[in-house]
Amino acid sequence: MINTVIFDMDGLLVDSEPLWGIAMREVFSTVGVTLSPELTHLTTGLRTKEVVSYWHNYFKWDSKSADQVTAEIIDSVTAKIIASGTAMEGLHYILDFFGQRSFKTGLASSSPLRLIEAVLQHLQIRDKFQAVYSAEFEDYGKPHPAVYLACATALNSDPLDCLAFEDSVTGMTAAKAARMKTIVVPEPHNRQDPRYALADMKLDSLLQFGDRQLELLTTKR
Repeated sequence: MINTVIFDMDGLLVDSEPLWGIAMREVFSTVGVTLSPELTHLTTGLRTKEVVSYWHNYFKWDSKSADQVTAEIIDSVTAKIIASGTAMEGLHYILDFFGQRSFKTGLASSSPLRLIEAVLQHLQIRDKFQAVYSAEFEDYGKPHPAVYLACATALNSDPLDCLAFEDSVTGMTAAKAARMKTIVVPEPHNRQDPRYALADMKLDSLLQFGDRQLELLTTKR
């Protein structure tokens, strides 16, 4: 019986992807690396250290360590979200929807825990989640299912009884690998990616999810 919902965070609950892009381009510029918006999208959904490692292997700068660049990006995006981060359309609606139906609610994000906690406090939604997990503490980040499985375990839920909400292909792959029913709400520029066919449901907004969609997922084999 589906009784649990687990959300991704960046790009799904908070409009942070543009801010991640700005922060990455600003920090990477300090090591002589220029990233276009198109290039930053290539690593959407990965852990920050994996993003930095990916580009460090490609550009091979030596003026700063990868750890220093990672820390500077996290500091920058945290400050930007606190200063100007806004909730995604339907955030409070979807949390209330599942809360009113007594669903166990978790969050499974690739972002570092300190950033997650800052975002939840900024949006004033920390009390909506019974479990909050960061992939930074797992051996593998998304698209590996580890963070989803850890969150389900913390909620005492079978993955087969979980819904997962994601906005990226990387996150969707992780949730599906965890054997969860997966709903994707991609960014507008990315909605036609054929890989989203793997999801159980694709929406343009969190506001489009309701009792009919829940029933469809509950009865879907």
